[in-house]
Amino acid sequence: MSEDDEDWFEQALSESDGDGPVDAQGESPTNADATDSATDAGPDEDWFEDEGTSESDPAEEDGDSTVEEDDDSLFDEDFASALESTGGPGGDGGEGADGEGFDEEDFESAIPRIDLGIEGLDEMIQGGVPQRHLMVVIGSPGTGKTTFGLQFLHHGLENGENAVFITLEQSRESILDTADERGWAFKQYERDDKLAIVDLDPVEMANSLKNIRAEFPELVREFDADRLVLDSVSLLEMMYDDQAQRRTEVFDFTRSLKNAGVTTMLTSEANEDNPYASRHGIIEYLTDAVFVLQYVRGDTQETRLAVEIQKIRNANHSRQTKPYAITLDGIDVYQQASIF
Repeated sequence: MSEDDEDWFEQALSESDGDGPVDAQGESPTNADATDSATDAGPDEDWFEDEGTSESDPAEEDGDSTVEEDDDSLFDEDFASALESTGGPGGDGGEGADGEGFDEEDFESAIPRIDLGIEGLDEMIQGGVPQRHLMVVIGSPGTGKTTFGLQFLHHGLENGENAVFITLEQSRESILDTADERGWAFKQYERDDKLAIVDLDPVEMANSLKNIRAEFPELVREFDADRLVLDSVSLLEMMYDDQAQRRTEVFDFTRSLKNAGVTTMLTSEANEDNPYASRHGIIEYLTDAVFVLQYVRGDTQETRLAVEIQKIRNANHSRQTKPYAITLDGIDVYQQASIF
């Protein structure tokens, strides 16, 4: 990064040793909440063909793209070809314990496995999630996405790992307060240089994303991070009005996370019309694992929370939808229970 560029990560780490930045109200500067709306439809796997390869795309007709390309871009080939290697939601990740066509030899791997630290959900994943996977948690407001991410980091910290939490929605102090309420010693982990909590403005991050992508792998290695959470990728996606640019930026950003060699969890708002898909229908195609948190409403019974594993590449897992609760101890998944 040039001397004129802002060293966003190291500055944030320095601020985390003292009083970090807080907005005037001590709250998130961005309201990412969306109106709840649920349907039974699954993810639209033809989203690229419908939107990304349309002949009416102005960028293709004029031959002028608003996205700055560099020599390191993965978009020398078409976007659809690039996505084939990632697998769609519930797709290439292999059939689970409740699916068909599962070949155990496909999952014999020397890649170390890790637990998420969420009771009940870890039991739904046979052998654990492969290390260095890129995961996303999709859910409507109030389903516990941030808690999911913090619990994932807390489990790693308890086992001697280093962790980074990047929030685009809340202040550093609010994250620490949330951890304190659950008895998670995040402040002590910060003092011991085991945890870094970085709060970034989504607009500033979008403006400097190219520099962040270039420096991110090295910065993560310098901190020796084992687990990382970004909460949430939806706010980053919203910074781009052009759909083609949004796809390009998010694709290159996820690639930089993979290059960093850290096990990463992203959170994403659910689509307003489809609780099984992310807000923009992009991130689930670029990640190795997809967890969906949703509300399930019965005709005569109370609303409940339910979790579903859409895919985990190179890991066998249950495909059943299971209820869960958010308590002071975090998220508990009732593996042996049914939704209703």
